[in-house]
Amino acid sequence: MKLSEIAKRLDTQLEGDGAIEIHGVAGIEEAEPGHITFVANPKYATAAHRTRASALVVTPDFPQLEAATLRDKNPYLIFARVIELFYKTPEYPAGVHPTACIHPSAKLGKKASVGAYVVVDADVMIGDNCTLLPHVVIYRGAKIGRNFFAHAHAVVREHCRLGDNVILQNGAVVGADGYGFAKNGDGEWYKIVQSGPAVIEDDVEIQANACVDRASVGETRVGRGAKIDNLVQVGHGSRVGERTLLCAQVGLAGSTHVGKDVILAGQVGVAGHCNVGDGVIATAQTGIPNDVETGKIVSGYPAIDNKQWLRAVAIFARLPELARSVRVLGKKAVEQL
Repeated sequence: MKLSEIAKRLDTQLEGDGAIEIHGVAGIEEAEPGHITFVANPKYATAAHRTRASALVVTPDFPQLEAATLRDKNPYLIFARVIELFYKTPEYPAGVHPTACIHPSAKLGKKASVGAYVVVDADVMIGDNCTLLPHVVIYRGAKIGRNFFAHAHAVVREHCRLGDNVILQNGAVVGADGYGFAKNGDGEWYKIVQSGPAVIEDDVEIQANACVDRASVGETRVGRGAKIDNLVQVGHGSRVGERTLLCAQVGLAGSTHVGKDVILAGQVGVAGHCNVGDGVIATAQTGIPNDVETGKIVSGYPAIDNKQWLRAVAIFARLPELARSVRVLGKKAVEQL
């Protein structure tokens, strides 16, 4: 595909030779002639000058390059759309595989594609254009909207509700029992029935082996447009706001409320019954034991303001030196007595 055609399709500003033939996309270090790549961060300016790619996607104010460029204020998004031009995801024709087990009371919409060994239990309702790949299991009473895509071994438990355009990656589980136990008079743990469903709103993607637990009472809810990464745990009765990102290995204990447009980076943990305000960013491995105000950037454990954390980390490396200084000063003070 000619670079000029790519620019036209994506409505971006083209600088350089539009007649260049582009046959694929690649990272800036791996790119070869015929590839297009992108630069979103100025720290990669040097790599941009030495890349072998035939074209780059950059910001409008990025320095001039010898290679042809597509300029846009969001080069990462443009690059994502370029990938779609060259990589076509597999298409799954409508139909039900003969090994699938679908209860007579289940209702699937038009153009359903149901793979091998899928199980759809009683009273399930799924909208048009669903794709259920092999070994997907939908428990009884689940209600799911249009354009549902469930990769192999994804599970939706009983009475859960999913909106339109929901994607479940491999092994994702929606509505497994929350972690609820009460100690009885004999000192044994008594299981608390998890009666409340998990509710997943429109345009949510839940990636591989992530779990959104059902609630003991009420519901667990994930808001519209939220994206949940691999190995994330959303505890029972929690609420996740719209467009929030939960990155790899994030854990929300039960009854955690996370606001809109929040980013919890890898391995962030939030204690139960905490409220995390809208727009909060928690950097990797932050531990959040208390509420976090709207718009804060926090780090460390216990979570503190990110700038304070950075100062503390800088001092931490100097602690041995500071300790020696304190000992010397203490010794001198004793000698002067």
